[in-house]
Amino acid sequence: MNSLHRARRYPILAASGAIALAVLVLDLSGQDLISRAIATAWVLVVITRAVMDMARQIARGHLGLDVLAVIAMGATLAVGEYVASLIIVLMLSGGEALEDAAERRATRELTALLNRSPQAAHVLVAPDGVGDEVRDVAVDRVAVGDVLLVRPAEVVPVDATVVSDRATVDESSLTGESLPVTRRRGETLLSGSVNGPGAVRVRAVRTAADSQYQQIIALVTDAQGRQAPVVRLADRFAVPFTAVSLLIAGLAGWLSGDWVRFAEVLVLATPCPLLIAAPVAFLGGQSRAARHGVIVKGGAVIEKLAKVRAVALDKTGTLTRGRPELVAVQPAAPLDREELLVLAASAEQYSSHVLADGVREAAQASGLALRAATEADEVATCGVRAVIDGRNVVVGKRAYVEREVGAAVAAAQLVAGQVAAYVAVDGAFAGVLVLADEARPESAAVVRWLRANGVAEVAMLTGDADATARAIAGQVGIDTVHADLLPADKVRLAAALKPRPVLMVGDGVNDAPALAAADVGVAMGARGATAAGEAADAVVLADDLGKVVDAVVIGRQTLRVALAAIWLGIVLSVGLMLVAATGAIPAVVGALTQEVVDLAAILYALRALGGRLPELRRAEPARAVASRRPAPAARLR
Repeated sequence: MNSLHRARRYPILAASGAIALAVLVLDLSGQDLISRAIATAWVLVVITRAVMDMARQIARGHLGLDVLAVIAMGATLAVGEYVASLIIVLMLSGGEALEDAAERRATRELTALLNRSPQAAHVLVAPDGVGDEVRDVAVDRVAVGDVLLVRPAEVVPVDATVVSDRATVDESSLTGESLPVTRRRGETLLSGSVNGPGAVRVRAVRTAADSQYQQIIALVTDAQGRQAPVVRLADRFAVPFTAVSLLIAGLAGWLSGDWVRFAEVLVLATPCPLLIAAPVAFLGGQSRAARHGVIVKGGAVIEKLAKVRAVALDKTGTLTRGRPELVAVQPAAPLDREELLVLAASAEQYSSHVLADGVREAAQASGLALRAATEADEVATCGVRAVIDGRNVVVGKRAYVEREVGAAVAAAQLVAGQVAAYVAVDGAFAGVLVLADEARPESAAVVRWLRANGVAEVAMLTGDADATARAIAGQVGIDTVHADLLPADKVRLAAALKPRPVLMVGDGVNDAPALAAADVGVAMGARGATAAGEAADAVVLADDLGKVVDAVVIGRQTLRVALAAIWLGIVLSVGLMLVAATGAIPAVVGALTQEVVDLAAILYALRALGGRLPELRRAEPARAVASRRPAPAARLR
C-alpha cells in the first residue's frame, strides 16, 4: 500500500525506476538495441516535459537551474551514454522525493503542532448534577462558560480554568518546558496542553478561535508558506553556476577533442544541492525554534534574526514580569481608600492594560464587589474612562488625568520599580494607585548577551513614566530609554533606530504597530496577546524573555548552515567537474557520484535542527521592590 501511494505521489520517479529496471534486464539479456530505444524514448519524454516547464518559468522572468539537467540529459543521449542519461532522470525525479523526506524531518515539530490540533470537546450537560452526561461537540462549537471533561492524555481543546482540584499537564508544545506542570482550581489551562494521567474538569474562558492553541496553529500555517531570501539567493546562483559548468564542459570537450567529456562533466553539474539544501535548512531552523517555544513566521524571519544589529524592548510585560501588584492606595478627599479602589477597579474591568489586572485583583482580594459601567472607553497607552453608578471615572496616566481635570496634578513619589495610576472622578482629581512590577530575572542577562554578541544598540521604548522606565532600565543595564510614548511614537522610534536590522520585542496591543514597523517584530505571546502576535514576525510562547536570545542564536546558526550547505554543493560539484574534465570519471559513474553530492548537501542542511543554545545567568527575583513601603505622596485636591 505504501509503495502504491509513493508511486501515485511521484509518478515520474516510479516510471523511471521501472524503465531503468527493464533496461538493466534487457542489457543483461543482450537486447542492447531495445534497451537503448526504451531509455532514449523515455528520456526524450522527460526532456520535453522539462523544456515546457522551463519555458513557462522563463515567461515569468525566472531562469532556474533545471537547464543544466536538460543539457546534461541531451548531451549524454547524443554521445550514446543512455544509461547515464537515465540515471540523471532518476536523480532529478528522486530529488523531489528526497526533498519531501528531508522537509518532513526538518518540520517535525511544526507538523506535530498541526497534527495535534483538537477537533472535538467533551461538554458536560449538567456539570453540577449527579451522573453528568457528556456530549461530544466540534471544538469550534464550545461556548465560553461550558464545563468540559478532559480525559487522560487528551489535548485541552480551548483555553479554560481548572474546575477540578488540580490538573497535571504537559505544556512542552506551547512553551518548550519539558517537565509537566500542575495547575490548581481556578488557574488557567492553555489549549494545546496535554492532560496527565487523571481526567479533569475545566471551564472554557475563550472560544476555540480565540484560544492560544488555535492562534499557534494559525501562526504555524502562515509560517510554513513563506520562503527565505537566501532560498531565492540559491536560485540566483543559477546563471553563474550554469555558465561555469558549461565553460568547464566546453573546454574539456574542445581541448581533448572528445565531446564525450562534455557529457561526463555535465552529469556532475546537476543542481539538486542548490535547489534542496537551503530550503531544508530553513525549515529545520523553524522547526527547532518551535521546539524551543518560538514560532517563527517563515525562513525570511530566520535570516533577519541572524543579522539583527539593534534591539528595542518594551518595558511592562517584556523586561518586567507584567504582573504588577498594588502596593499603595492614596485617596484624595472626599473619597476614602475603599471607595477609590472600587471605582478604579470597576473602570479597569474595561481596560486591556497589564496594570489593570493588578488593580482588579487587589480589589477582589479585599472583598470589594466590582460595579458594572453604563459606558466605557479605553484610549490605548493612556487610560480608561467609564461611567460607574452615574459617576465619570478616569484611570490612567498623569497627563491623561490632567486633561480630564483641567489642572496640573503633582507626581506621586515612587521608589524604583513602582508605577502610578492616577484617578479622577467627576472631573476632579481623586487619588493615586501605586503598583510595583519587578524586572524579570532573565532581563539583565538577555541585555548583556545581546551587547556581547554583535548587537550595537539596545533601547527601551515604553509608554510608562520616565522615572519608572529609567529605574527598570538601570536594573537591567539599558542606557537608551524613551518613555511616555504613544503607539505612534514607538513606531517612529523603531523605524529610526540604527543600525539595521532592528528587532522589536513587545507584548501588548499597543505594541502591535511597532512590531509591524520593525525589521523583525517578536511578540511575548504567553498571555495571549492576539493583536501583537498577528503583527509580529515571531511569537514567544513561553513567559521567558530569554527565548528571544534563543531565536537570534537559532537564526544565526541556521543561516550559517544554509549558506554552508549551498557552498558545499557548489564546491563538490565544481571539483568533480574538473576531475571529470580529465576523463577520469565515466558518465555513468559521474551520474551516480552526483547522487552522493546531493545527499551530502541535504544531510549537512539538516544540521540546522541541532546546535547549542546559550545558558543565561538569571538574577534572583527582586521581590523586595514590591514590598517596600512607598514614600508618602502629597495629597492633591
